[in-house]
Amino acid sequence: MNVPVAIGSTFFGCMSNVVFLELLVKEDPGIGNLITFSQFFLIALHGFMFTAKFGTKKPSISVKGYLILVAMFFITNVLNNYAFDLNIAMPLHMIFRAGSLIANMVMGVIILKKKYTLDKYISVGMITTGISICTIVSSQDVKKTVVRGVVQNTSELEDFFWWCLGIACLTIALFISARMGIYQETLYKKHGKHPQEALFYTHLIPLPWFLFLYPNLKEHTLMALESKPLPYIGFGIPGTIVYLIGNVFTQYICISSVYFLTTECSSLTVTLVITLRKFASLLFSIIYFRNPFTLYHWIGTLLVFVGTIIFTEIPQKVQQMTKPTKKTKIAKKIN
Repeated sequence: MNVPVAIGSTFFGCMSNVVFLELLVKEDPGIGNLITFSQFFLIALHGFMFTAKFGTKKPSISVKGYLILVAMFFITNVLNNYAFDLNIAMPLHMIFRAGSLIANMVMGVIILKKKYTLDKYISVGMITTGISICTIVSSQDVKKTVVRGVVQNTSELEDFFWWCLGIACLTIALFISARMGIYQETLYKKHGKHPQEALFYTHLIPLPWFLFLYPNLKEHTLMALESKPLPYIGFGIPGTIVYLIGNVFTQYICISSVYFLTTECSSLTVTLVITLRKFASLLFSIIYFRNPFTLYHWIGTLLVFVGTIIFTEIPQKVQQMTKPTKKTKIAKKIN
């Protein structure tokens, strides 16, 4: 894999993954844990064969060092999954998670005692405002509560309560994810960067923990097996199973491509690719699935992504990359 292929794979894998995820959530809003387990199992199996060499290669970072990282990673994924089962629409879910910079800044100030420049605070203010606008507008059009694929006859107050609980799950997950990033940064400073190894162990170690979610996994596996076959897919394969297979494989393409970019490209390139990918996924989700998206949603989304670009200093870095070097200036003078 080279860099252009990795960038293309990131867009293809991550955007396709969002499509399959939304198809799955529309069929069964509570299927999130089954999706996560399937993804973890595939990535762990691949890592066991190619990264750990069937257990013959010792890790550069001790397994104990990964335990805290894995605990936070697992809890974050479970909370994000349960948000779908709590009346949270896909566009709001994507926008909310795009606000991870806010949590990172807060945790950085509290734990690492970091100080930021004015433009950082402005960008975070824009992101916070954007997420607040989208959240407030979305609260006026809360989805009906769905259990086992059936819309429940619940009151607006009950639906709003579950929606608020979903927002709480997303918020907690956001800050746990930020704390995980700080811990990961500390771990890598001490032991060096080992992205493929980290990818393997962060997906392998949590697998036994899914035993606590066995009733939930069993319930939604049976629901997936009982789903109607897709008309354009032969062999009578249940539609949800087809979507799940598509989601798992596109997730692998997405995450492996991103990990490759982090080792081969500058942070500017990786940040730019991920930011553009998120925005493209959001637009595709709105257009293809006809999700409700008002003018206020557009304003909020624009604030989130512009704030993200300012925070990551993409304009300044692009300007530095395009600025003529001293050698170029001397060559021009000679000519």
